[in-house]
Amino acid sequence: MSDSSFDLIVLGAGPGGYVCALRAAQLGFKVALVDKRATLGGTCLNVGCIPSKALLHSTEILSAARDHGKKHGITGNIEVDLEALMKNKDSVVKKLVGGVGQLVKARKIQFFQGLGSFVSSDTVAIEGEEKTEIKGKNIVIATGSKTVELPFLPFDGEKIISSDEGIALKEIPENLVVVGGGAIGLELGTVWQRLGSKVDVVEFLPKIAPNYDEEVSKLAERILKKQGLTFHKSTKVTGSHEGKKGKIVLEAEGSKGKVEFEADKVLVSVGRAPVTEGLKLEAAGVKTDDRGRIEVDDHFSTGVDGVYAIGDVIKGPMLAHKAEEEGVALAENLAGKAGHVNYGVIPAVIYTDPEIASAGITAEQAKEQGLSIKTGKFPLTANGRAMATDATDGVVIVHADAKTDKVLGIQIVARNASELIAAAVTHMEYGGSAEDIARTVHAHPTLSEALKEAAMAVDGRAIHSM
Repeated sequence: MSDSSFDLIVLGAGPGGYVCALRAAQLGFKVALVDKRATLGGTCLNVGCIPSKALLHSTEILSAARDHGKKHGITGNIEVDLEALMKNKDSVVKKLVGGVGQLVKARKIQFFQGLGSFVSSDTVAIEGEEKTEIKGKNIVIATGSKTVELPFLPFDGEKIISSDEGIALKEIPENLVVVGGGAIGLELGTVWQRLGSKVDVVEFLPKIAPNYDEEVSKLAERILKKQGLTFHKSTKVTGSHEGKKGKIVLEAEGSKGKVEFEADKVLVSVGRAPVTEGLKLEAAGVKTDDRGRIEVDDHFSTGVDGVYAIGDVIKGPMLAHKAEEEGVALAENLAGKAGHVNYGVIPAVIYTDPEIASAGITAEQAKEQGLSIKTGKFPLTANGRAMATDATDGVVIVHADAKTDKVLGIQIVARNASELIAAAVTHMEYGGSAEDIARTVHAHPTLSEALKEAAMAVDGRAIHSM
């Protein structure tokens, strides 16, 4: 092979793409990685998952000191240095994207910066500083997703912003309106509320966190209201106009008619859409569905020999860890191994405080599917570690099959729920039962004991709650 010919070309260096490239290189493939950014990691590392979590952590420290400091004997004035806070966030991002770059270099993966597009099913053109063409036996499309823009509320990067701008504001807005009550809206709304903004969340649906149990959504709303967020559910945004003194007025229709919200910034977070523009998919014969997603089979093949797709550009939840697992599975399949993704146990998390996490099905989904379930619940108010750490807001819910006791779904509202859900997923991966979780020894005192107690509650035998 020449330097312009590869076993595998990966278009997109986000979590799905770079992980696929790294695993393929481990398996002996000659790999090329193409991305328009100079820094690797895609949306997740550069402007999404990682910077938002850094901001959430910084503001959690702030809220803990401000709201709970006095009773712990911590007193004094607390001031926010927004510039320093953002500098810390940028430092975290720099370290991580740099680390990925080092891994790519160490695995001898050739990186091409530029916009990649198909010339044919085995050839990719890269528009960078210079135009380059490379050939690949296999090509993987892993170009990720972008924020959905409402046609009547276009982004201007100043007043009407996406999460890209929402993680990098230079001033704390006095009033922030968040359009969308899903993960991104709740997380960034929480960040700016902690920093001092008055935050209104406008949600089209009748509940926030719509993909969770009804009970979990209601509990999350109560907790976040107590923290200072204001919610306007069943409210449809229709447009905007210029307000007084440089502000913007968001126009909407609620259950009681038209309503307006005056704000310094409007953060739109109503979902994400696959990024496929500019790829010239038609040159390779690759097809998309009515939602712009690339159509693939169970082995990620597009139906075009040697062309595959993973991550946010195909069906399924748009989650970094889902893309990573698909990247590994695809690389292993191409190497003749048995790569596989269990889509039934992919966890989802909203990183507020407390965090909201789930895996498997909800109670509502069980009903829709005609499944008979038993449910166990355990409140964090009865957990010793939660009491000792100001973390009693929350609950753990376990749904198990009424006949077999197999765990079908778990919902957690708790501090560090993103970590607790991993234990639940482990049990679900091997088809474990509520009894299996109940018989697993958990350290004391820990928040994880709430998972054990909820599993015990499936059979009505929780020890520390009624």
